[in-house]
Amino acid sequence: MANNTTSRRVFLQAGLLGTATLLGACGKKEEAAAPATAPAASEPTAAASAAPAKVYVVGTDAAYAPFESQNEKGEIVGFDIDVVSAIASKAGVQVKFVNTPWEGIFNAVAQGDRDLLVSAITITDERKQTMDFTAPYFDAVQLIAVKQGSKVTKFADLKPLKVGVQTGTTGDEVVTKLLGKNSAAIKRFESTPLALKELESGGVDAVVADNGVVAHYVTNNSGTGFKTVSDPSFTPEQYGIAVRKGNTAVLEMLNQGLAGIRADGTYDKIYAKYFGSAPAAAGTPASAASK
Repeated sequence: MANNTTSRRVFLQAGLLGTATLLGACGKKEEAAAPATAPAASEPTAAASAAPAKVYVVGTDAAYAPFESQNEKGEIVGFDIDVVSAIASKAGVQVKFVNTPWEGIFNAVAQGDRDLLVSAITITDERKQTMDFTAPYFDAVQLIAVKQGSKVTKFADLKPLKVGVQTGTTGDEVVTKLLGKNSAAIKRFESTPLALKELESGGVDAVVADNGVVAHYVTNNSGTGFKTVSDPSFTPEQYGIAVRKGNTAVLEMLNQGLAGIRADGTYDKIYAKYFGSAPAAAGTPASAASK
């Protein structure tokens, strides 16, 4: 949810992805003792002069359950969406989630088409050169998916195999380092679920992606006969909400809202809803997720 290449989601479509629009503070005027004189034609009324409330548009690639996906009604839902929605509520603003393909998601915020991004986006030094991130809101790590019976027990065992990854994620990055930039054994897909479908059909021997997405898929598709393999060589990652470089006003608003939902217990409740327990201690990779 790494740079245009990180654990896919190591990037916020239903967490800051929630829904809604800036809450306008509408103060009710006290009634004067005597009837108020109607304003002159040249004097705009308060209602007429009030600027419309801003709706923050949130980009998210809704194909990365449980972080962001679309339900039967086409609504964007997921951990990221709930987190962002809670932050927006805490900050007193409204947000609108827009399904945005991963391949163009960073350009969307850079060009101002999106106010912020939440999509299991891993915070990386490379990405920080072109966008700003909030404080981390999720700890993640890469995870390997293989079929039952596979002899893969560690990451290095993938060297002679065909490996599926989602394009531009951190999973793509680590596999590229292992197999080589121009390796024909790397099969890239638009989404991690598509890569896992290819594993199911036998088109690849393994898939490397964020642990939260892989674990969720394996748990909810028991008929595939998949198992997961972890490796201590995988570097822990953290997700952040991304904004356009230099947009300090929105960044501060998001960080304050995030701190607020952590302090009042809202974040822990959202986490437990999707991952079954409270999050791991700070600095410890969560058992579940990164792009």
